[in-house]
Amino acid sequence: MKKTNAMRILEHFGIEYELATYPWDEEHLDAISAAEHLGVDTACVYKTIVCFDGAQGHYVFCLPADLSVDLKKARAITGAWDLVPLKLASLKEVTGYIRGGCSPIGMKKAYPTYLEELSALEPFIYISAGERGLQLKIRPADLTKAVGAVVADFT
Repeated sequence: MKKTNAMRILEHFGIEYELATYPWDEEHLDAISAAEHLGVDTACVYKTIVCFDGAQGHYVFCLPADLSVDLKKARAITGAWDLVPLKLASLKEVTGYIRGGCSPIGMKKAYPTYLEELSALEPFIYISAGERGLQLKIRPADLTKAVGAVVADFT
């Protein structure tokens, strides 16, 4: 199997991961569907949400599949008071990834990244490997190291 940028970056840092594959379709690109296909709890599968602050600043949030970014909390931790979710039409241009395959690792630029503090409750979490149907099983602390994430409460 071809390696994604996310996999190459993890290997560069010597970070262990497991690759998990699952079938996907255009109507079920969400992290909850990925969790169901993988047969794991939605609390272990993390989605990547990108937000924009209106002043050209982008922020990345990694959180459990069944939760949402609380914009009030996100604004408080980033200091970006105009923070809103990035429009899907801009996702590939900003990150290099498409919906259903957006990984917090290996984006076009290194954006400030936040990992939901609930991740500390899990020995491993799953994040997108950068392509639809591919997830990386990784320790939360290793994800933090790979992207320089700040662990915070934003859900």
